Order: sequence, then structure tokens, then C-alpha cells
Amino acid sequence: MAQRLLNLYATYVYTDDFWHLSPEERKSFREHLASDAEEAGEVTHFYSTFPTRTDCDFLIWSAWGADETDSGANAFQTYARKVERWRQFVKPVHTFWGYTNPSMYSRGKSEQDMDPFEGKRATYLTVYPFSKTKEWYVKSMDARQGMMNEHIKLGKQYFDIKQLLIYSFGLQDHEFVVSYEMEDLPRFSELVKQLRSTEARLFTLLDTPLITAFYLDKESYING
Repeated sequence: MAQRLLNLYATYVYTDDFWHLSPEERKSFREHLASDAEEAGEVTHFYSTFPTRTDCDFLIWSAWGADETDSGANAFQTYARKVERWRQFVKPVHTFWGYTNPSMYSRGKSEQDMDPFEGKRATYLTVYPFSKTKEWYVKSMDARQGMMNEHIKLGKQYFDIKQLLIYSFGLQDHEFVVSYEMEDLPRFSELVKQLRSTEARLFTLLDTPLITAFYLDKESYING
């Protein structure tokens, strides 16, 4: 198993050309898209994003082992070639990506860690980009650790909600991508509300757009 993983969350919207196809043709296209997506990533998961959002119809979560320096280039080149075949019928909307990295604020792995390669996918997924303010980074490590301890303690109370944090410093406009898996959306909403009352929230610069999606196995995606 790779020590470092590259994760890519990409949302797409169907074009007018897609909706002009017959139901049988739409299903055939989705079948080809699903097969291409599985070949593009070392692991691939499908999600619906409509009607939770109106700017996109579905999300594909792809992941690769990324221990080698050329792993990102190889992954993105393969992915781009596959997506090029879809462009008449789907348009990319969002791409959030980055690399896993050991946390500065917590030690070791947690049962709440998400793994794209292992475990059953939960019914719901949320994904959003995230950045801290410059004031956060000029604080001492002890000050940041104290605020993060409050954050971590609160998150552990919601033991059934899993999280994956990936790092995008210098790679996208934001610094991190945060994703969560859960079975209970109102419970997740309550967690977020509580997290926003912590001191660390004062140092949040960006945490939108927020994508809420629900899991589809490959056959469910193909069948619409």
C-alpha cells in the first residue's frame, strides 16, 4: 500500500447533447464513461450531486498511490485522455485534488480516517476546499495545537462520521480539501455547526463551494 495517496474529486454536468440522446443511448454513454473512469483511477467511486446542487450532476472520486515523483503526471495524463472522450456529453465543473500527508496535530491513524481503497462507502459524501488565514500560520505551534485539540475532541464525539484531509498547498487556489462520509446528514450538519463555534473558526479564510453527494455503485450510476 502506498504511503502517500493522490485524491481527485471531480464534478460534471451533462450537456444538452446528452439530454437529446434516447434513454438507451444515455445509458450506453454512462456505461462507457464508468468503464473509462475505472481505468483512469486505481480506485474509482461514483456519486450523484443533483439535486443537492444545480451546477453539476455527478461526482467521480479517483485515487492513486503517489509515492513516486511521476505518479501525479501519469495519473493526470491518463485521466485527461479518458475525459476527452466524454466532452460532447459532459462538462467538468469542479476539480478538487491533493495528497495525503501525516497530520501535524494528531498522531497515528484513527478509526475515523477515510480510505478510498478500503472499507464500504457511506451513503453520503461531502467535499469542500479549505484555507486558513495568514494570521493562523504566524501563531506558535503550541497555540495552533491548543485550538486543534478542541477541534479534534469535538470531532471524536461524532465517531460515526469519517474524514479525509488532503493537502493542496501551492497546487490549487486553496490549501486543503476536506471530505467526510456519513449515514446521517442532519447529524453531520450538527457537527459542522458545533465546529464553527470553536476558536479555530476565527482563522478560516475559505470553505466553499461545499459539494454534498450520495453514493452510487457502478450499476446504479449506469442505470441512472
